[in-house]
Amino acid sequence: MMTLEYNEWWVRRINDNILELSHENSQSIEEHLRVIPSKLEIIKQDFERRNSELEKKIEQIEEEKMNLRLNVDVQKLEADRLQKGKAKAEEDLESLKTDYKKLRLSMRTVGLGKTSEQWREEIQKEKNKADRWERKFKEVQTRNKALEKSLSENRKEKSVEWLS
Repeated sequence: MMTLEYNEWWVRRINDNILELSHENSQSIEEHLRVIPSKLEIIKQDFERRNSELEKKIEQIEEEKMNLRLNVDVQKLEADRLQKGKAKAEEDLESLKTDYKKLRLSMRTVGLGKTSEQWREEIQKEKNKADRWERKFKEVQTRNKALEKSLSENRKEKSVEWLS
C-alpha cells in the first residue's frame, strides 16, 4: 500500500532519465542524440570531399585537353589547306607573269606596245607621207595637163601642117 505522502512525492518527482524539451535550447531529440564524429572521421570526410573535387577537375582538364587536341588537329588541317592554296596561287601568279611577258613581247612585235607619244609621232610621219604623196600627185596631174595641152597643140600644129 502506498501512503498519501508517497503518492504526492511520486507525482512531483523529476525523472532524470527522461529528457524534457526546453524551449531555451530547442534541439530535436535526433540532433541531441546525434553522434559527433571524431577528428579522424572529419579528416577522412574532408579528404574524400577534396578527392571528389579533384577528380572532377581532372575530368574537366582531360576534356579540355582532348578539345585542345581536336583544335590543334583542325588548325593543322586548315594550315595545310592554306599552304596548298598559297602554292597554287603562286603557280598561277608565275603562269600569269609568263603569259604577260609573252603578251608584251608580241605587242611590241606587232606595234601595239607603243606609248601615246610614239603613236603621235608615227601618225605625224604617216600624215607627212600622205601630204608628200598628195603634192606629188598634184604635180603629176599638173604635168599631165601640161603634156596633154602640149600634145593637143602639137596635134593642131601638125594637122595644120598636113593641111597646108
